[in-house]
Amino acid sequence: MRLHRLEVCAFGPYAGREVVDFDVLGADGLFLLHGDTGAGKTTLLDAVAFALFGSVPGARGQVKRLRCDLAEADVHTEVVLELTIQSHRLRVVRSPEYERPKRRGEGVTTQQAKASLTWLTPPPEGGTAEAVTRIDEVGRVVERLLGMNAQQFFQVVLLPQGEFARFLRADTTEREKLLERLFGTERFAVAEQWFREERLARKTELDRQRADARDWQTRLAQAAAVEPPEEPDREWVSRLRQSADAGIAAARDDERSARAAWEDAQAVVREREVAAERVRRVRSARARLAELERTAAERSRWADELEAARRAVAVSELAAGARASEGGLAQAVAEESEAEGVCATLGLRELDVLDVEVSGLRDRAGALREEAGGLAGLVEQARRQDADLTRIAALDESATYDRERVAVLRSKLDGLPERVAELTRERERAVEAEAKLDGIAAREAELVELLADAEALPELGRSVDAAVAAENAAEADRLAAKETLLDLRGRRLAGMAAELAARLDEGDPCPVCGSASHPAPAIATADAVGEEAERAAAERETEAERVCERARAACFEARQKRDAAARRVGDRSAAELAGELSGVRDERATLAEHAGRSAALAASVRAATEEEKSLRADRDSLERSLGESQTERALLAERVDDRARQLDEARGEFPDVAARRDHLLTLGRALDRLAEARTAVSTARRERDERHHSLADAARRAGFSTTDDALGAVRSAERVDELKHLISEADTEAAAARGVLAEPELSGVCPDDEVDVSAAEQEAHRAREATDAAVAALHAAERTAREVTELGQSLEAALDALVPVEREYAELDALTDVVNGRGQNARRMSLRSYVLAARLEEVALAATARLRSMSQGRYSFVHSDAAGSRGTRGGLGLDVLDDYSGMVRPAKTLSGGESFLASLALALGLADVVAAETGGALLDTLFVDEGFGTLDGETLDVVMGVLDELRAGGRVVGLVSHVEELRQRIPTRLRVRKSRTGSTLLVGG
Repeated sequence: MRLHRLEVCAFGPYAGREVVDFDVLGADGLFLLHGDTGAGKTTLLDAVAFALFGSVPGARGQVKRLRCDLAEADVHTEVVLELTIQSHRLRVVRSPEYERPKRRGEGVTTQQAKASLTWLTPPPEGGTAEAVTRIDEVGRVVERLLGMNAQQFFQVVLLPQGEFARFLRADTTEREKLLERLFGTERFAVAEQWFREERLARKTELDRQRADARDWQTRLAQAAAVEPPEEPDREWVSRLRQSADAGIAAARDDERSARAAWEDAQAVVREREVAAERVRRVRSARARLAELERTAAERSRWADELEAARRAVAVSELAAGARASEGGLAQAVAEESEAEGVCATLGLRELDVLDVEVSGLRDRAGALREEAGGLAGLVEQARRQDADLTRIAALDESATYDRERVAVLRSKLDGLPERVAELTRERERAVEAEAKLDGIAAREAELVELLADAEALPELGRSVDAAVAAENAAEADRLAAKETLLDLRGRRLAGMAAELAARLDEGDPCPVCGSASHPAPAIATADAVGEEAERAAAERETEAERVCERARAACFEARQKRDAAARRVGDRSAAELAGELSGVRDERATLAEHAGRSAALAASVRAATEEEKSLRADRDSLERSLGESQTERALLAERVDDRARQLDEARGEFPDVAARRDHLLTLGRALDRLAEARTAVSTARRERDERHHSLADAARRAGFSTTDDALGAVRSAERVDELKHLISEADTEAAAARGVLAEPELSGVCPDDEVDVSAAEQEAHRAREATDAAVAALHAAERTAREVTELGQSLEAALDALVPVEREYAELDALTDVVNGRGQNARRMSLRSYVLAARLEEVALAATARLRSMSQGRYSFVHSDAAGSRGTRGGLGLDVLDDYSGMVRPAKTLSGGESFLASLALALGLADVVAAETGGALLDTLFVDEGFGTLDGETLDVVMGVLDELRAGGRVVGLVSHVEELRQRIPTRLRVRKSRTGSTLLVGG
C-alpha cells in the first residue's frame, strides 16, 4: 500500500481544503511532519484512517466529532485519499455525519455520512469499473485489498509509540489492558467470563438441589417425629422405615384386641334386646285379644249389613238397566218426530210417510240414491266444463301475446349475424396488433439507443484523440519536470556545503563537524541552487504527476466509452438507423391504435353473440308455445260443445246437475233417518217391558218382599269395602295375636319380666370408642409409614441427583479457576493472559532484531511467563538482556532514549507480526509518532539508520516529531501551522 495524495476539507482543525502530496514528500523515502502542539499533525493520520475505514484510532474515534468548528457553514466536510494497493490505484472520498444549519428556516439538520471509491486504473480481476458508493461496500473493498481490518491497520501503519512506551513501564494489570487494545483479545475475556457465569449458574443449581434435599430431609424428620441429622444418608432413611413398620405392627395388635372386646359387648346387647323383644310381643298379643273380646257384638252387626248389601247388588244393577231403557225410549220417540219434520220440509206430504212401513221407506231412499248416483258423472263433467272454458279464454289471450312477441324478435334478428361476424374480424385484428406491440416497442427503444450511439461515435473518437494527445503532453511535461527536479536537486546537493556555510555565525557550532571556528567556509558557485528553487521544482513535478494521472484515467475512460458504443452500433450508419427507427415508430403507432380497441371490441363481440343467442332462444320458445296453444284450444272447443248438450238434459228444472243431485241425496238421507228412528222406537218399547219384568223376579229371588226393600239394602262400594276391612282386620289381629302366643320361643315368657338393655349398650359404646381409637392409631401409623416411604424415596432420589451435579460443579469450578489464573494454575495466568503472552512472545522475537540493531547489539527483549510476586498473575513479563553486563533487568530501568528505542523496536516488531499474520498487502507507507527528543546524537544516528533500512526496502516513512535536529537531518518536511481561523499546511517549512 502506497499513499499518493490526501485532501482534507473542514476536517479536525483544518477549516479549509488542505492537500498533502505524499509522492513529493516520499520522493526520498523519508519525510518529517512537524508543527506546534495541537496544530493537527495527528489529525492527518486520522484522516488517512477515516478515508479507508470510516473511523479514527484511539479515544478520538469514540467522540465522533470530526467536523471543524471553524469551517464555514456551506463548506462540506470530506476527506479524499488517492492510494495504490496491490498495483491498483484508487480514490476514496468519505464524509462523516455532522450537523449543519438548515438552508431554509432556523435550526440545524443532520448531514448524512457518504463514501465513494473510484478506480483510477483497471479494477481487480472479476471486479467492475463502476464506482462503489455504498458505505459498507467501500469498507469491504478496502479491507479485502489491504487484507486487514481497521484495528490491525492502526497497529501496523500508524505505529502507536506512546502505548508501547507505557507498556514497557506498566505493571502486569496495566500491561494486560494495553495488550488487549493492541491485539483485540476480547473473545478470550468473553470465554473467561462465560466460565465464571457458568460456574455461578451451576453453583446456583447445586445450591438449589442441596436445598431441595434438605427440604426432603426436614419433611421426612417431621413425618417420622425425629430430629434430622447433620448429613442425611440412606442408612438413616432405612432406620426410619424400620421404625415406621414396627409402629404399624404394634398398632395392628392393639386394634385386633379392641375389636374383639367390642364384638363381645355387641353380642351381650343383642341377647338382651332379643329377650326384651319377646316380653314386649307377649304383652302386646294378650292386650289385643282382650280388646277384640269387648267389640264382638259390633262386628256381628257389620256382618249382617254386609250380607244384605251383597244380595241387593243384582237387584240394583237391574233397576239401573230399567231406568236406562225408559230414557232410551223417550229419546227414540223424539228422534222419530224430528225425522218426520225433516221429510215434510223437503216436500214429502205427511200421508206419504206416516202410513209407510220401514221397509217401504228404505226402498224409496234406495231409489233416490240410485237416481243421484246416475248424475254423479255429469256433476264432474260440469266442473270440467267450467275449467275448459276458462282455459280456452287464457289460451286465446296467450296466443295473441305470443304472436306479437314473435314478430318483435324476428325484426331484432334481421342483420344481427352479419354484425357479429364483422365485430369478430375486427377483434382478431386488434388482438394481433396487441401481441406485436411489446416487441415493436422494445425494437424502438433499442434503435433509439443505437442511433444515439451512432451519432455520438464521431465525437467519442475525437474525445479519444484529444485524451491521447493530452496524455502524451502530460507525460512529456512530467518527464521534463522530473528531469528539472533531479538536475536542481543534484546541483543543490553539490552546493550544500556553501548553503550551510552561509547560515554559520562565528561561535556557532558547525552542524557537520561541530567546530565553533570556521576558518574556510565554502563559497557558493555561480550555478548554485537554493531551497526555494528546489521546492518549486518539486511542486511542479508533483503537479505534473497529478496531471499525468488524471490524463491516463481520462484516456482510459474515453476509450471504454468509444469501444462500447462501436460494439453496439456495428457496421450500420446513423442514416440507416434513423430510417429504420422512423418505420418502426409508424408501425408502432398503427399497432397501438388497433390494440387500443381490443378490449372494447371483445366486449362488443361477447354482447352481440349473447344477444343473438338469447333472441333465437326466445323466438323458438314462443313459436313452440303458440303451436301448442292452438292445438290445445281446438281440442277443448270440440269437447265443450259435446258436454254442454248432455248437461242441459240432465239438470231439469234445477240450475245445474249438481243442484239436482244434491236434492235427491238429501231426500234419500231423510227417508233413511226416518226408517232408522221408527226401528229404534219399536226396539226401545220392547226392551223397557223386558227389563221391568226381570227386576221384579230378581228382588223375589234375593229374599226381598218388594223391589223397594231390595233397593233399600243397597250400599255404596266405599261402605262395602269399609265393612269388609273392619271385619277382616279384626279377624287378622285375633289370628296374629294367637299365633304370637303359640310361637315356641315365647313359651314360658312372662309378660311381667324386666330386661336391662341400657347397661349392656353403655358397655358396648365404651368398647366401640376404644376400637375407634385403636383404628385411628393404626391408620396414623400406616400414614406415617407411607409418608416415610414416599419422602425417603424422594430424599434418596434427591441425594442421587446431587452426586453428578456436585461432581460436574467440582470439575467446572477447578477449570474456571485454571482459566482465570487461580487454583491449580501454577503460572497464575488467565486464558486471556496466556494468549497475550504468546502474542507478546512473537512480538518480542521480532522486536529483538530491531532493538539489537538500534542498540548496537547491547539489548535484547526477554519474555517471562513466571507468576508475579505474592501470588499475582504472571505471563506478561518483558525484560531486557544487557549484553554488556550479561544480566536481565526490568525494562523500567532503561533511560529515556533507551526506552524510546525499545518502544520503536516493539512497534516495528508488532507491524512485522501483524502484517505477516494477516497476509495483507505490502505496506509501503509507515508513520512513527514522537519520542525522538529523548535520543542523543549517536543513538539518533542509529535510529535514523534503521529508518533508512526501512526506506531502502521501498517504504516511505513519515516521522511526527518536534525535535529540531530532525529538521536539520530530514530535508523533506511538512509543517502544520495553527491559527484562529484554522490550521494550514506548508511543504518544506
